[in-house]
This record gives sequence, structure tokens and C-alpha cells, in this order.
Amino acid sequence: MRRLTPLLLAALCLLPLSTQAAHATGYRYWSFWDRTGTAWTYATQGPATAVPSDGDVQGFRFAVSEDSADATKPRGTASFAKICANTPSASGKKRVALIIDFGTRTDAPSGETPPALRTRCALVPKNATTAEALASVAKPLRYDTNALLCAIAGYPETGCGEPVATGKKETSAKKKTSSEGPSVGLFAGAAAVAALGAAAMWQARRRRHG
Repeated sequence: MRRLTPLLLAALCLLPLSTQAAHATGYRYWSFWDRTGTAWTYATQGPATAVPSDGDVQGFRFAVSEDSADATKPRGTASFAKICANTPSASGKKRVALIIDFGTRTDAPSGETPPALRTRCALVPKNATTAEALASVAKPLRYDTNALLCAIAGYPETGCGEPVATGKKETSAKKKTSSEGPSVGLFAGAAAVAALGAAAMWQARRRRHG
């Protein structure tokens, strides 16, 4: 059983981090949203794979969030008609209205001031992704090595999805997780270690009883 000890210890040591933390941890990042009418919905795809249609309204919000369920929505309310009023349609292209909310001073990295909210109408090829539409109107964009969107129009200058203590206390032993956002990968390590420990224990029992 000595071979099991490192795996099991690692699994047991990691689990309390997600179940007994005194305060919640958020992540400072750009979230991506779709809008239908006046309702914002957290996007089910990343901007690099989402392909919007002509007339769509999409938004980006920079804030500190624990996960998609806790993410802060863009504050813009302008309609597609208003955002793209001065951008005529063109053959073979589509217009996508983008609302870019740089967030508040509270969520800004130390020493940085968030720019004012802006709206842009991207005129792009019909098969263009949201990332391509964004790049056409809000350069420079910055990505990390994992293709996480780190900065829009150069903001913020540094950092990318870094953990930030939110000051809110955990209300449940069950840690929330999401299908989007940088928090997904951060919990994968604990799950992998726990799975390895379980597999090793099963193999040991099989040898013992085989």
C-alpha cells in the first residue's frame, strides 16, 4: 500500500481547498455574452469559435467573478439598430454589434484605470468568428498561451485570469464550478489526482483479491 500513499495524500490535501475555504476566490478576466432583446446570457462558446449572425448583439465584460453563474453582465443597453446605425450593410458581409464594458475601478488591476464603456459595429465576412469581429474594432487584443482572452483594446496592460480574493464567505461546502471561464482548469488538477488515487486503490484491491 506504500505506492498509494502519495496519491491519496495529494487528493486529500487538495479537497479541503475547495470545500473549507473561508473566503471565495474569484478570477479577473473578460467574460463573453450573447444578448437576446434586453437579456444577457453567458455565451456557451468562446469568442474564437462562436460565429455570430448578421444583426447579433454580443458583449464583453471585465470583472472579478468566481464562475459563469457569478459573472457580472455588461452594462450596455444600446440596440443593434443604434450601434450599427452608421454602418451600412455590404454584400458578402455581416454586421455584429459589440458592447465592450471595461468594468469598474474595484475590479481593475492595481495601478490601472478602466476605459469608458464603448460600443462598436463590426463589419466582417459572413463566416467570421466573434474574435475576428472584435479584432476588427478593438485592437490590440492580448491572449495567453492557452488562448484565453486577456486584454481588449490593450486593457488591462498586464495579467490574465489571475485569482483574486473576493471577500465573500463560502455559503456551501459544495464549490460551484462552471462550463466557461478560467476557473474550469484550476479544479481539473484536484479531480485528476482524486481519480488517480481511486484507480490505484482499485488496482491494489484487485491484486489482493485476485
